Amino acid sequence: MTGGVVSSLGKGIISSSLARLLLSRGYRVTIQKFDPYINIDPGTLNPYEHGECYVTVDGHEADLDLGHYERFTNIHTTRANNITTGRVYQSVIDKERRGDYLGKTVQIIPHITDEIKRNVKLLGNTGKFDFVITEIGGTVGDIESTPFLEAVRQLRWELGQNSLCVHLTYVPYLRAAKELKTKPTQHSVKQLQQVGIQPDILVLRTELEIPAGMRRKVAQFCNVSPEAVIQSIDVPTIYQVPLMMHDQHLDEIVLRKMGIEPQGEPNLEKWNIFLDKIKSAEKEVKIGLVGKYVELQDAYKSINESLFQAAVYNDRKLKLTYIHSEKLTEADVNEKLSGMDGVIIAPGFGQRGIEGKFTALKWCREHDVPTFGICLGMQCMVIEFARNVMGLEDANSTEMDTKTKNNVIDLMEEQKSISNMGGTMRLGAYDCQLLPQSKVAKAYGTTLVSERHRHRFEFNEEYRSRFEAAGLKCVGENPATHLVEVVEIPEKRWYVGTQYHPEYQSTVLQPNPLFIDFVRAAIDYAGEKEAAAKK
Repeated sequence: MTGGVVSSLGKGIISSSLARLLLSRGYRVTIQKFDPYINIDPGTLNPYEHGECYVTVDGHEADLDLGHYERFTNIHTTRANNITTGRVYQSVIDKERRGDYLGKTVQIIPHITDEIKRNVKLLGNTGKFDFVITEIGGTVGDIESTPFLEAVRQLRWELGQNSLCVHLTYVPYLRAAKELKTKPTQHSVKQLQQVGIQPDILVLRTELEIPAGMRRKVAQFCNVSPEAVIQSIDVPTIYQVPLMMHDQHLDEIVLRKMGIEPQGEPNLEKWNIFLDKIKSAEKEVKIGLVGKYVELQDAYKSINESLFQAAVYNDRKLKLTYIHSEKLTEADVNEKLSGMDGVIIAPGFGQRGIEGKFTALKWCREHDVPTFGICLGMQCMVIEFARNVMGLEDANSTEMDTKTKNNVIDLMEEQKSISNMGGTMRLGAYDCQLLPQSKVAKAYGTTLVSERHRHRFEFNEEYRSRFEAAGLKCVGENPATHLVEVVEIPEKRWYVGTQYHPEYQSTVLQPNPLFIDFVRAAIDYAGEKEAAAKK
């Protein structure tokens, strides 16, 4: 899967949609993303640069597209599903240092391209999959993408009919001329052809319907069969894209071009139930998200989608309001939060915007509004409670204040000697044992769960009994280390904090139970407010 003209056209959504269709036909499918930046992974990237950092089950910090892959396919991704230029070069240099190249001069071709090809074929060689969809990040013409495209060119010759190229481009609409323009697509395909790759299928991203005659023109100029020119028009939700692609026979075209005759129709029954629920929902549920990256919604992509899924399964439309934690004060907190049915305190790192989170939490706790703190959001819950309920006015995390006397959140013991920032946090899936009568255990319907982590600081065990006595209960812990994973105030409607990130494991077909329960509590609270207003 390659892209042209501009970035952010939705290669990840098209890849995920194709994967969904093939999975629904009974094939075993996985998707991988190749990112052309030199960072080893996005773990140290600012969210403003790259959006959310997604975490796989095996603890790899990955591109946010892997979140789309999992939400559409319902399958777990791993380190092997996200490769960067940095990882490719690191592997080649390590081999050179070991002497694996027997003294040869190490070059882009063949050594870098061979390493890229090895990673492309790695998942396929496991024997677990019938199809591997490989998304090449960036756009054709980017200097950073050149080695990846050369590797694709070589693979096309090596694999023959066992490979094909889907190229996604943009067809802009010029409002002044009232015309759609295909020239950018023609140039993009020409650039792809210049590096030796002929696309088999074109997907044209567009805001308006592309006439059939115009699609035939694109096919003629780009050496693609007319039926293999598909449009991807704007739709109300990304979850409609698989059906839109199937309506244009994308899955059948892919199968036929790879020598497989399609049998019957894909089983999209559960997917259609979800879409029907989206269409039939009439009432809104109003959720406020308090965080410091609210100008860039991709920074909280998995949380946004988890809330959307939970709202749909609760037969509601999600109305999500972003509240900048840096600008939230005691003077305006009531104005900004009083209209919300529930509030999410977002994860993050660092001091900036932290006081606004404390302000939001104090207001939510005192007004008994359903509240969900995730990772740093959970840690802020602990700090706010210590300060305003337990009377520990200087309570803090050593992340924010290394000299605090009441370090209710502290650096994990094994983290204290670490100097490298990348890939050194507590990452990936860990078990969590829940207290049977807790709200969280009731939401999950079990007392043992596995959720993914991405953090360096933890609840300080030395304060546990004091918190419990004051009313903040530690209701979830790691069974091996006894580190506190979940806190809640049982007396409140729904006031829960998780050290882990439940949003990483919420998919269309298996929404995370915690988000479902949180949104349900928000709906119940909205109902209470409505009933009280009528009296």
